[in-house]
This record gives sequence, C-alpha cells and structure tokens, in this order.
Amino acid sequence: MGSVTFEKGARSNWHSHPAGQILLVTNGTGYHQQRGKPIEVIKKGDVIKCLPGVEHWHGASKRSPMTHVAVNPNTENGVITWLLPVTDSEYDNLKN
Repeated sequence: MGSVTFEKGARSNWHSHPAGQILLVTNGTGYHQQRGKPIEVIKKGDVIKCLPGVEHWHGASKRSPMTHVAVNPNTENGVITWLLPVTDSEYDNLKN
C-alpha cells in the first residue's frame, strides 16, 4: 500500500497486477484506462478496482495533479508487471 502523487500531465506506464489493485483517489483529478476501453476521468473520493491481469494505466489530468492510495492485495501472487509507456496520443485520447 502506498500513496502516489502525479504532477499535471504525468502518468504511469501500461501495467498489470497479478492479484489486482484498488486505487483510492485522495486529491485532484486524473485519468484511468483499461486496455481497449475509453479513458475514465477520476477525482477525489473515487475508488477504482483494477482486476487481476488487466492492463491499465493511471495518472494526473493535464490541468490538475492527482494523488491516490494504491492497495495491492495478495502480494504473494506478485505485485506488478510493467509494460510500455503510455504515448502522448493515447493520453490525449479522452472522449468527452
């Protein structure tokens, strides 16, 4: 479990978690996307459940930093598999 702050425009690489992950957004506005699905806007108070093995990324919006607490259950199954960076065109693909 840990708190992570993303500055405006910052984001993680694509990644997955063998046992899943829970994100508790504690400040700001950001984005979350599962592979093959549209980007979701996330904000303070939101809870995001990342299912085991599902590739996704998360980070801050262009206009606001975002902080979340990441909870990684069942770490004996592994914690994270890092993948390729999220490209600018992927990040900019927010559908309103």
